[in-house]
Amino acid sequence: MGTPELLEILKYIAIPFISGFVGWVTNLIALKMTFLPIEFWGIKRWRLGWQGIIPSKASNMAEKAVDLMTAKLVRIEEQFARIEPIRVANEMGPALHTLTGKILEETMTAEAPLVWETAPPILKRRVMQKAMDDIPEVVEGLMLDVKNNINELFDLKKMVVEELENDKPLLNQIFQRVGEKEFKFIERSGFYFGFAFGIIQAVLFAVLGQPWWLLPLAGLIVGWATNWLALKMIFEPQNPRKYGPWVVQGLFIKRQREVAAAYAKIIAEKILTSQNIFENMIQGPASDRLIDMIQHHVKRAIDAAAGLSKPLFQLASGAKRYARIKAHIADRFVEELPTSLRYMFNYAEQALDIENTLRDRMCALSPTEFEAFLRPVFQEDEAKLIAVGAFLGAIAGVCQLLLLFM
Repeated sequence: MGTPELLEILKYIAIPFISGFVGWVTNLIALKMTFLPIEFWGIKRWRLGWQGIIPSKASNMAEKAVDLMTAKLVRIEEQFARIEPIRVANEMGPALHTLTGKILEETMTAEAPLVWETAPPILKRRVMQKAMDDIPEVVEGLMLDVKNNINELFDLKKMVVEELENDKPLLNQIFQRVGEKEFKFIERSGFYFGFAFGIIQAVLFAVLGQPWWLLPLAGLIVGWATNWLALKMIFEPQNPRKYGPWVVQGLFIKRQREVAAAYAKIIAEKILTSQNIFENMIQGPASDRLIDMIQHHVKRAIDAAAGLSKPLFQLASGAKRYARIKAHIADRFVEELPTSLRYMFNYAEQALDIENTLRDRMCALSPTEFEAFLRPVFQEDEAKLIAVGAFLGAIAGVCQLLLLFM
């Protein structure tokens, strides 16, 4: 066998390997295009360019994820029912005890200096001590009100959607973490499927007499088919099916427990933290309602602390000034609340138990419900992803033709 004949044979042997490489590259690029770039790259005015599928549809993706979360996994009123107000009071007690004395002293000195300076020391001590003793009851009453009105004070869906819309890398991270092994499979399967198609491609190329159009057409088919097959194998069949000695099930569905643990962990650590929830309540659209609750409980405690001396205070400083003093103290408590809350975050994290709740309920989902967690990534632009693979495959087929046979 001469050198030309050997080179010809080697070219045909190379076709499956090149086809496998094409399948791997097209799948890899398609995956990259799913997540990157985060922001639109190109000329927006002409709609010429690209933005990762997930970042470009952050709002829609986030809403789908949260709809499933709120419908099937987490009910915020159930989670808050686990919080014990007395435990919250105990956790925040020492910090609030100090804060109460500080706020009372500075308020009375600023708003009613003459009354405060001339008041008998025993009366001042009694007022101070009563206020400090009552602060746990204030916290308990406030937390009970929060629990009973949590759906009015906190919008779970709105918070999560806004968080993911404003943090597109985090949205990417969630889907990448949840579908980590599936995305790896898509990438690697491109080579295996491409290699298998390449064998058929080489045989047809030889049988048909090396038509110029076959390699570009085969490249297009390989780019399309490798993506399509990979997606099919990830999600189908939903329920295990037996084929002889083999039991087949969608790769993602098969990993339900593992995926549930990964999803629950990232949501609990990055989004539904006790700090994020309480800060959203303080700064969110229902913050006025929460502030009213805080002021109501604080003002009642002030009246209780004043006790029998209340008429004396009112007489000495005037009813309007007394009301102003109460308002000022209540406002200062509202200002200091975000700082004071941090002392109860650890307990709230344990009580809310978001991670375990998400994981256990996600494990209990049916295959159809569970599939909905990752499937939207591909459903949004599944046809576009497959088309990109086909287009890149066709280009690779042309390059293959030029490299090997021209």
